[in-house]
Amino acid sequence: MGTKAKKSVTLVQGCIIAMLVYCVCAAALYWIGGDQLKFHNSPDNIESVQPTGPIGEMTQGFSVKQTFRSEIDTIQQLSIQFATYNRKNAGSVLVTLSDAESRKKLFEKRVDVSSLQDNSFAVFGIQNGITGTRGKRLELSVTAVDLDKANAVTLYYNNKEGVAGGRLLVNGAPASGALCFTVSGTEPVFFGQHYFPIMFAVGVLLAFYLFILCRKEKNGKKSLGLNAIHAFTRYRFLLDQLVSRDFKTKYKRSVLGVLWSFLNPLLSMTVQYIVFSTIFKSDIPNFAVYLLIGIVFFNFFTEAAGMGLSSIVSNSSLLTKVYIPKYIFPVSRVLSSAINFLLSLIPLFLVILATKTRMTPAILLLPFAVVCTVVFCIGMSMLLSSMMVFFRDTQFLWNVISMLWMYATPIFYPESILPGKLMFIFKMNPMYHVIRFARTIVLQGISPEPQAYLFCLLAAVIPFAIGAAVFKKCQNRFILYI
Repeated sequence: MGTKAKKSVTLVQGCIIAMLVYCVCAAALYWIGGDQLKFHNSPDNIESVQPTGPIGEMTQGFSVKQTFRSEIDTIQQLSIQFATYNRKNAGSVLVTLSDAESRKKLFEKRVDVSSLQDNSFAVFGIQNGITGTRGKRLELSVTAVDLDKANAVTLYYNNKEGVAGGRLLVNGAPASGALCFTVSGTEPVFFGQHYFPIMFAVGVLLAFYLFILCRKEKNGKKSLGLNAIHAFTRYRFLLDQLVSRDFKTKYKRSVLGVLWSFLNPLLSMTVQYIVFSTIFKSDIPNFAVYLLIGIVFFNFFTEAAGMGLSSIVSNSSLLTKVYIPKYIFPVSRVLSSAINFLLSLIPLFLVILATKTRMTPAILLLPFAVVCTVVFCIGMSMLLSSMMVFFRDTQFLWNVISMLWMYATPIFYPESILPGKLMFIFKMNPMYHVIRFARTIVLQGISPEPQAYLFCLLAAVIPFAIGAAVFKKCQNRFILYI
């Protein structure tokens, strides 16, 4: 008896699977994203003024009050700069945050002064936050409860700076200047506050589009979506063979073979870690993981783009003999590099474990950054391979551009050193967004803000659309130049 042929998935079944995957991903994103999808740090946080000196010894009954106008929706944290006269004191102070008009207490904490550090900020986190504070005039009060002359502490202030809409009171008397304190909080994000209606609307649009595809296939009509699906199913075997060939060719006659997928990022990280953590004294927290994330993602980009660049020229013998969709070649080069990319993620996770970096459910969002990077690389490969056919110097030019691109991407340096006036130029770099997305997931253990998802999508889709458009326009002339 012959073996039964493997049944292929019909378009209707594929559409049902796509909708189920969408629903699962939408629910998972809401669970993993948490508050990061609903709130973001307020741009109106109050930053501390530079101190000019201490406000005076705080003994029992000594009181300092600072009023200010809040432009923050929800206050999550406040901090005050203390001085202890470089000694260990005993006693306590009472820190209070109140509504200056209604006198309602919003936050109160009794602080043991023995826990204070000299010339440092005492930070007070506010559980669940203080909501509805935007536009209100608030009063921050610090009162010495049981401090004597030998155990007095003090607060820092600036006798020239002021806080918008506020004033400083010392023992009830007005004083010039402002207290050294900070207030930070969050604001609601529209996407997070309306997450389910938005995702439902997107789901309805997706279902409608899939329904249209099924109707067109039933009626024998054509569309861009159907053409892409049919091309993938028709040439899937060829794509598999090309990907397998490119991957095997890369390690042909190599002693270590695929092991280089593990060694390359680790060796690059080791060299750059030694250089930038010892010679240049990098102070980036968990620099090893920070560096390796940048190396793994950017190495994949340069390798995929470099291989895709010559994909049409190097397959000229096939293109001149049989009909094959030309986009298959740059796509296969990127996908073969993607296998190497996925293997290089293994040493990344080993370094994460070795450095005891805390892993959270947010790590499940990493495939989003990977997919965006793959799509971006396909677009770049299509663009570069088209240029290579007509202008063979593209390969030499690309070596210079890729090197400049690497230095323009914060791989081994913090993005905080980028000049503020030129930041918009750096943010036009697609690799900046995907690497930043991945670092937020791994190093902070949280979901990036909603706009980070949008930036990653744009960084992938726009180059892909440009590359595909250029490739489609030029592909009919390839045969004349290869």
